[in-house]
Amino acid sequence: MPSLTSYHTFALPASCQRLIEITHLDELRTLDIKEPFCVLGEGSNTIFIENFAGSVIVMKTKGVHIEPRQNDTFIRVAAGENWHLLVEKLVDMDIGGLENLALIPGTVGAAPVQNIGAYGVELAQFVEYVQGYDLKTLEMRKLSKSQCQFGYRDSIFKHELKERFIITEVGLALPNHWRPNLSYGPLAALSPNNVGVKHLFETVIAIRQSKLPDPKIQPNAGSFFKNPVVSETIAAALQRRFPDMPSYPADSGQIKLAAGWLIEQAGLKGFSLNGVQVYEKQALVLVNQEHANGDALKAMIDVIQRKVSAKFGVNLVHEVRLIAATGEVALSVE
Repeated sequence: MPSLTSYHTFALPASCQRLIEITHLDELRTLDIKEPFCVLGEGSNTIFIENFAGSVIVMKTKGVHIEPRQNDTFIRVAAGENWHLLVEKLVDMDIGGLENLALIPGTVGAAPVQNIGAYGVELAQFVEYVQGYDLKTLEMRKLSKSQCQFGYRDSIFKHELKERFIITEVGLALPNHWRPNLSYGPLAALSPNNVGVKHLFETVIAIRQSKLPDPKIQPNAGSFFKNPVVSETIAAALQRRFPDMPSYPADSGQIKLAAGWLIEQAGLKGFSLNGVQVYEKQALVLVNQEHANGDALKAMIDVIQRKVSAKFGVNLVHEVRLIAATGEVALSVE
């Protein structure tokens, strides 16, 4: 059975029945998937917590096409391309828009599933379409931005099209009249009149590197939990109890809280359990410290969710996909 340890950045011991690497789109049409399957890019947002009783499909397709248009620049990208390298390539060409999303690990094909976001910017802002192979109809299909049903760390690919749609290509439209987005956190200290695409790109990288561990050195899956979104009433009540609590406006008049701050205030920053640690520089990140296993990770998730719930009355939802023997599972406080 093929090992999956090197195929996901948290590097837990796990294996699968079949490992299929796709380098050309024609290979998708030859797939004969009857058992459970999981589609993987670079495994930076997926953790195998058990041996997987099915096939793992790894997208390795390559290709970037850039086309200037009247009001924007169109970018067509194959699913297997590395996300950060794409951002870097565009920045080097002085094409702005994606620089706030620099250094987010993973592939382009994985990005729409999670609607990746950072520092006030989400991928959905720039998506023109997402193309993929529909395992039900056995045909290629192109979805418009609205059809993707993007939400906060969410999309149709996590719901209706889950385990049915293999993303093969993403089309992006970046506006020609670039304006820096400095709305979030430490970027607010920059002056919009004195920052260019390259400067902002490098600033985001420096911030991320100061907070987040390199998965090649300390195995991790990046930000582990979603920032919880609560009503204005709940946020106001929490703010009265915790005046220093950071919060941000979200859609529909709701308020987004900082999951990392909640975990830290629950006294868990730097906490270790059976080889899994809450990272000492950023409580939103869990690291595989000492050759941990799936049970150790599940135990750590349980501790974090229970302590945050007890202190704040807020339920944390893990952002990272957890794959058990027969497919994805969601862990929550009972």
